[in-house]
Amino acid sequence: MESSLELVRSSVEQVLGVKLGDETAVLVLTTSAALILGLLIFIWKRSSGDLSKAAKPVVVPKLVTLKDDEEEEDLDPDKVKVAVFFGTQTGTAEGFAKALAEEIKARYEKAVVKVIDLDDYAADDDQYEEKLKKETLAFFMVATYGDGEPTDNAARFYKWFTEGKEREPWLQQLAYGIFALGNRQYEHFNKIGKVIDDQLSEQGAKRLVPVGLGDDDQCIEDDFTAWREQLWPELDLILRGEDDADSVSTPYTAAISEYRVVIHDRTSTLYDNNHKSIANGDAAYDVHHPCRVNVAVKRELHTPESDRSCIHLEFDLSGTSIVYGTGDHVGVFAENCDETVEEAAKLLGQPLDLLFSIHSDKADGTLLGGSLPPPFPYPCTLRTALARYADLLSPPRKAALLALAAHASEPVEAEKLKLLSSPQGKDEYSQWVVGSQRSLLEVMAEFPSSKPPLGVFFAAVAPRLQARYYSISSSPRLAPSRVHVTCAVVNGPSPTGRIHKGVCSTWMKNATPLETHTDCSWAPIFIRPSNFKLPDDASTPIIMVGPGTGLAPFRGFLQERSALKREGAELGPAILFFGCRNRRMDFIYENELNDFVEQGVISELIVAFSREGSQKDYVQHKMMEKAAQVWSLISGGGYLYVCGDAKGMARDVHRSLHTIVQTQENVDSSKAEATVKKLQMDGRYLRDVW
Repeated sequence: MESSLELVRSSVEQVLGVKLGDETAVLVLTTSAALILGLLIFIWKRSSGDLSKAAKPVVVPKLVTLKDDEEEEDLDPDKVKVAVFFGTQTGTAEGFAKALAEEIKARYEKAVVKVIDLDDYAADDDQYEEKLKKETLAFFMVATYGDGEPTDNAARFYKWFTEGKEREPWLQQLAYGIFALGNRQYEHFNKIGKVIDDQLSEQGAKRLVPVGLGDDDQCIEDDFTAWREQLWPELDLILRGEDDADSVSTPYTAAISEYRVVIHDRTSTLYDNNHKSIANGDAAYDVHHPCRVNVAVKRELHTPESDRSCIHLEFDLSGTSIVYGTGDHVGVFAENCDETVEEAAKLLGQPLDLLFSIHSDKADGTLLGGSLPPPFPYPCTLRTALARYADLLSPPRKAALLALAAHASEPVEAEKLKLLSSPQGKDEYSQWVVGSQRSLLEVMAEFPSSKPPLGVFFAAVAPRLQARYYSISSSPRLAPSRVHVTCAVVNGPSPTGRIHKGVCSTWMKNATPLETHTDCSWAPIFIRPSNFKLPDDASTPIIMVGPGTGLAPFRGFLQERSALKREGAELGPAILFFGCRNRRMDFIYENELNDFVEQGVISELIVAFSREGSQKDYVQHKMMEKAAQVWSLISGGGYLYVCGDAKGMARDVHRSLHTIVQTQENVDSSKAEATVKKLQMDGRYLRDVW
């Protein structure tokens, strides 16, 4: 003990330059031992706890942002901070935000640019106002999603900004620009960008250029380019110093993004082709941390007479902490099928068993820069990377064509690709790529001399494969450990004659369920909460309109009502308008629906068969036939729910509702529309559309 004490004392005395007594040395020794023992116990418990978890989230990388305070402390007084915000669902708005930031940095030495995910901007709502008051120059790249809704990562900011308390203008210090992303085929075209623009202007902020209206139905990249070109004269006035006020701006050409690629030996211990889950600690599952779950049940819902397919799939939540509510959505990360993956590898000229990893930094650790998305997390084979991470079947963006052109060995092919990606080739791109719905693989097959390296392919050519969202077709009251999905299989000819197979629906159709094989299919999933909910009072009348797979959330509604009825609740009237082509082919869940009618869960089931008579009969026609009954329930406090295709069915149902109000209330068109709008504002006319 004495020798140990002397050793500790002499070591500490050398480090600290002081003399220690025996008691002090004993205190140091015992404290150190306690700390080491406590640390070992903590590590053991953490590791054993992680191993005991039945399911762990799969990490989808997300960029880490710096704290504002850290940057503001170091900001040179001669510099100007530029904030570029994005609200994205598929990554397009984020890509535009990064591209804008890169060009601003290249053009203006005075600019200190930061790209900000709106969800990360403030930890809680109380910080939004404080932070926005500090911004002097900001740009917003915001997409409109679903039925005129903000994207998931912009929802909290949008709610705070648009539903906040009324106040005097408070953003007079802010100059801003907005580029909105949407699709003109949808009713609420670019609603989110327009609303944020109006709100900023009302609060005293200065609009630098008119809001850009990106239309994904055509070429949204051209829309972004046109909007961006309007910015530079305005930014020249703000960001160019006196010394270069009269000089000409240097022409900017965006660099083609490229990851650093490392090839691994097949025996590498880092190799993880099974895509094992990574613990997330708090087990909060979301789009960035989905949870791997098994497919428990799969069955075909159409009869053998049908030439189409609709799949009922059940994900097993057992052993996870996932919870969902009736009416919520499930996000599913599916995989490309083997045929697609093998074609892609052939076009790239690379072996499928090549083991590699991608990195967004150089070998010395410095960042590569540019607008690189986060790399996928593991060293993996090319087969795995193409299956899980690459969007191979969507039409390529112009930026992808430019990257392909840079790696085409045949000059003729390179020039054609450059033309398609240029403003001058807008019509050719619109017709040959967008109009013909040519997939990335089809385009690569047309230009076989283009063999981009893997670092370029995953960074600049193939976008990241996104989650597919489905309305959950079950209720946790009936199936707390299962999420049911009702999926129409996409399988049909494209304008070029190619048979287009939907990525997720094809995966679901080919899935192996646990009920038939222990080596079953699995997928990373997460729950996205929805406002598409039943009234709190079960006695409130409801009307549901859902043809085809639009029936999905209503199946969950009916399961919930059935459970409530068994518990003794008094149910209000419930009418379901369902539609399909033919009773013998695609009347999905027919027996279940008839049982719900017999149980009194549905008051009336009204089905429109569009292919059985001489004239096509749709749900909106059935609504008109029941106009008096429909309006009686709604005007008496009832709720109207619509689920399905936004471009066709939902729009037709909306028109029918407008006509019903006009005729039943005997009012003109403007008053009828005002009534419909009020139903929406009151939350009694709800739509779950895609």
